[in-house]
Formats: sequence, C-alpha cells, structure tokens
Amino acid sequence: QLQLVESGGGLVQPGGSLRISCAASGFTLDHYTVAWFRQAPGKEREAVSCSGSSGGSTNYADSVKGRFTISRDNAKNTVYLQMNSLKPEDTAVYYCNADLGPPSWDSAVEYDYWGQGTLVIVSL
Repeated sequence: QLQLVESGGGLVQPGGSLRISCAASGFTLDHYTVAWFRQAPGKEREAVSCSGSSGGSTNYADSVKGRFTISRDNAKNTVYLQMNSLKPEDTAVYYCNADLGPPSWDSAVEYDYWGQGTLVIVSL
C-alpha cells in the first residue's frame, strides 16, 4: 500500500523554526517529485515547495523563499521541510504530495499521492 505520512507539526513562536517530515511507504520516494502544500483556515490550498525526482531541481513559493528548505533523505525514504523565521501567516495544515510526473509543481491536482497533513501553528 502506497502511503505518505507527515509528522513534526506543532506550535512555535514567531521567528522560530520547525522541521516537518514526510515518510513514504510502499514506494521509493526518490523516483517521485515531492511537494509540500499548505492550507490555512478559510483559504485555498497553496504550493509551498517542491523537490524534483532523483536529485532534480527545487522550487519555492515567493512567500517562503529564503526561509524554508526542502530536502530528502533517500536512506530513510523521507522528505523534509525545514521552516525558519516562521510567521503567523505560515499557520496551516501542511500536506506532502508525490507524483511520478513530472507535474506542474504548484498544481495540486496533478499529484497522485497525498498525506493526511500535519498542523503548524505559529503564535505567541
């Protein structure tokens, strides 16, 4: 069974850092384009970052450039999103997506596999 499981979300103060993880089972994540999307309450889902398969290029939304970093650990079949200098507007449920693609990185409908999400709250 192909599955993505996110973890690492939580409450963090503005200016703080958090690393969230996306672990895959049932398939080799390195063969897939993997993206992080997020959805804040009352807002549409938006693309945050993407990592191309097999060491491909990375992409970031303008709102997180310079603050977030996507990375992979192929030995652990896991993708990470390191989030620094967090802002209250980063509060959202963060979802991990994967696709053999390559998909248009910021188009959610093009990804075949989704995780259940992990909640990140940036607040005092």
